[in-house]
Amino acid sequence: MLQITLPRTAPAPALRGRIGSGFSPDPRRYHLHLAADCPRSLRVTTTLRLLGLADRVGTTVLGDPNSHAALRAAYEAAGHHYDGTLTVPALCDTWSGRVVSNHTPDILDDLAVGLAGRPDLAPPAPAALAEAVRTLLDDTAPLAGWSAALALLERRLAGSPYALGDRPTVTDVDLWVALRHHHPASAGAGQSVRSYLGRLRAHPAFRSGE
Repeated sequence: MLQITLPRTAPAPALRGRIGSGFSPDPRRYHLHLAADCPRSLRVTTTLRLLGLADRVGTTVLGDPNSHAALRAAYEAAGHHYDGTLTVPALCDTWSGRVVSNHTPDILDDLAVGLAGRPDLAPPAPAALAEAVRTLLDDTAPLAGWSAALALLERRLAGSPYALGDRPTVTDVDLWVALRHHHPASAGAGQSVRSYLGRLRAHPAFRSGE
């Protein structure tokens, strides 16, 4: 998956702070820096809508120089004289002005569990499905891996309307981005996957991400 960055002079360290571990679960305390046409950012914005947090957690889509400067300041607040790569999505704490996390899976989990209080919308996926999702999100995965992941998803969706049951979860957000915005191999998906995409497309949280 393409990583949207603002180049600096050194590799980017992973920032892996978590809400609930030094950061209180108050949605209005946090702000997200995102980028247009970025699959990871789309995963975040769709999750915000799914969780009902779109009006409670602020977002900035990078564009003008002021937005870049604000992101740079948040990274520098996270590490003295920070000189790594400025990566989005970045979850920032407005109280301290620092980046909490730039690790997308952690951000999605913290939005669901820490801020929305909806662990039911971010349950752990079975190991085989979790591996399939990682493959479908990886634009460097071999075609054989993609085909195997789609076949597993086809079998699963033959008996379930969504990836983990009868309602959409964060796992469906990841699959939506992978299948609709990421890889042309999804054009070869079976009937169950195509029907699944239709259900997601009809859902307000996903329809807004078209």
